[in-house]
Order: sequence, then C-alpha cells, then structure tokens
Amino acid sequence: MAAADLPAVVTDPADRIILALDRGRAEEALALAAAVPKLRWVKVGLELFTAAGPAVVRELRQRGLRVFLDLKFHDIPATMAGACRSAARLGAELITVHACAGGEALAAAQAAAVDGAASEGLGAPTLLAVTVLTSWDPDRFRQELAITTPLAAYAAQLAAMAATAGLTGAVCSPWEVAGLRAAHPQPFTLVTPGIRPAGSAAGDQKRVMTPAAAVAAGASHLVIGRPISGAADPGAAFAACCAEVCAAPG
Repeated sequence: MAAADLPAVVTDPADRIILALDRGRAEEALALAAAVPKLRWVKVGLELFTAAGPAVVRELRQRGLRVFLDLKFHDIPATMAGACRSAARLGAELITVHACAGGEALAAAQAAAVDGAASEGLGAPTLLAVTVLTSWDPDRFRQELAITTPLAAYAAQLAAMAATAGLTGAVCSPWEVAGLRAAHPQPFTLVTPGIRPAGSAAGDQKRVMTPAAAVAAGASHLVIGRPISGAADPGAAFAACCAEVCAAPG
C-alpha cells in the first residue's frame, strides 16, 4: 500500500504503532523487527541509516514492512529536494524534513519526493514536517534558542507553514497534537514520538504521553522505541501497546 492510499482514519492499532529500530547494526535491527510478529511499520533513523545505509530500507520493505525514514532533512532547497527524491525512490512511505528550513525548501522537497516515487512506479510518500523535537521542554526551548513564541504556538506556526507548502503531515510531541489536529483535520497525518506506555520511564524525552492519550488527542501514528525494543519480549510489549491504543476513548 502506498502512502497515498493510507485511510483517512487508521483503526487497527498495529497500523498506528511505528517501532523505532534504534540500532547501530542492520542485523540487530532486522532481528528486532522479526521478534514482533504483528509489526507493520518501522522507523529507520539517523543511527541505523548511518550504519547500514539504503540497503536496510530495501531489506525491510522486502520483508513486507512499511518504512518511516526519519532523517529530518534540513538544508537549502536544492539539497533537501535531492535528498527527498532519493528517499522516495527507496520506497519510504513517511519521510521527515525540518519545517524550520522554510516554505521554499519544503515545497521543493514535496515536489521532488513525488517525482522520485513516480520514477520508481511507487505511490507518493507523505512528507512530515518536524516541528519541535520532543527532547525540548518549554523553558529550555525559550532560554537556549531565544525563541519568545511559546513552544506550542511555535509548533503550530511551523505546521501551518508546512501545510501551505503542500505537505500533508507533521511530527509533533503528543502535547501539541490536539491543537494541531484541530487546525489540520484528517487526513492530515500527525506522527507523535515521545510515547511512553503506562509505567515506562521517560528517558531523554520531555513532552511525553501514553499511547491511549495520544490517540485520543488526535495522533495518526505513534513512534515507540525503547519501551518495545528494550523489553525482554518485544512482541509482548508491542501487543501491550496495541491494547493501550484500543483503550483510547472515542
């Protein structure tokens, strides 16, 4: 299924959860994916991609998994466009770009991603504009970056700019998802990292929420890493997260 064919509202909890393959070796990442029988989506981030390259994306797709390529491209328009064209050719269905690169760069990236996918006979991927990383807390965000706009309002501003540039999705912390969903109804895709099942440690994430609460707030997909990948039984941990999603009100 191409990203363009995603249903407006995802109902199966296994389709909502994206497992972050935060591994430095391809063999470890592939073994983790294989340990979760009902897995549908995986995230390939900077650590794994730097170690294993495009080959790991191709291998995951050959195994029937859908890939969220989370490299957070941020550069001048031409460079972002070239990177997104290449990412789309790999068959990644979700691709991240930093919204703060600006509207011109986002529009160029969007057009190039569509072109790259079409050149391989693939459906257009969904470009996701990264708003504010979940590792920022509001006070440190203001002090260290000298941004006086409140964090939630800043995230909303970036998401609006991305939508104007033609993107159909964004990445935000679960703290901002309700506000962004109100401004960007379905089928706009909202992907939320910073998801921690009940009883899990927050780690280096600052703006976190449980799976049920994030879905209730309007998240399309939840990125979950260590609570599953660090579990003694990743398959059971994944199933527990699915059960939490099913418990979301509404």
